[in-house]
Amino acid sequence: MDSSRLLGEFLRARRQAITPEWAGLADGFRRTPGLRREEVAVLAGISTDYYARLEQGRERHPSEQLLRALARVLNLGSDATAHLYELAYPERRQSPVSRDPAQISPHLLRLMESRPFPAVVCDRRQDVLAHNRLFPLLYANGRHLGNLLRLVFLDPVAREFYLDWEDVARARVAALRASAGADLNSPRMVSLVEELSRGSEDFARLWACHEVIGETSAIRRVRHPVVGDMIFAYEAFSPQAADGQHLIMLHPEPGSVTERRLALLDPSGAPEPELLP
Repeated sequence: MDSSRLLGEFLRARRQAITPEWAGLADGFRRTPGLRREEVAVLAGISTDYYARLEQGRERHPSEQLLRALARVLNLGSDATAHLYELAYPERRQSPVSRDPAQISPHLLRLMESRPFPAVVCDRRQDVLAHNRLFPLLYANGRHLGNLLRLVFLDPVAREFYLDWEDVARARVAALRASAGADLNSPRMVSLVEELSRGSEDFARLWACHEVIGETSAIRRVRHPVVGDMIFAYEAFSPQAADGQHLIMLHPEPGSVTERRLALLDPSGAPEPELLP
């Protein structure tokens, strides 16, 4: 699928997610959810025909002024707006460096090694490139530790492990769109999305929403089969020089029950990072 088709899909999904009330329009009878095409066109100051061509993938390279107007009308956040620009102008995006998956950012690897709590380095597809000792100990029964999306959507224990599974699922899908950008057309990305869509109706449902939100701080509540419930602060760090790789950390509040329970999982306290093949 070329970038103009991706742009059209994104615009259509975000239009359908906007309520007439939010846009200040009368909420009469509507056969479909969200705003009508003509309503978006009027609010953005363009013709309905031109906007229809955008959604149908028949119009390439809309002006930056129009993109700003569409971002305003569709109530796009900063990550979603950046995604909109990438889809409209994919050639402007700096091509990712062809990095061997084994070539993990040294900076991220050092940070991961020094963390006394679960930490993992992932790429744009959320493939796990490396993790410290505590990561697999926390996900004790996980069968898909090689990819965070597979872990959430395809692992049978995920819903028992994540006490806020729906929030985690939405965040993982939105982060995938944010990190992939115009690279959604790449064979490896297409293959992953198709695999997840076939294996999980929930993934397919969330993917169709076209939400775009980068990695953000959050509270994550999990239930370990041995030590019980734990609460972590979720943080992600992704320097520009890391070429799409990012460090994800789950750290407990100092002195908390979670910190004590985490210590029970790894009495040795040794970091011992592991690089994945």
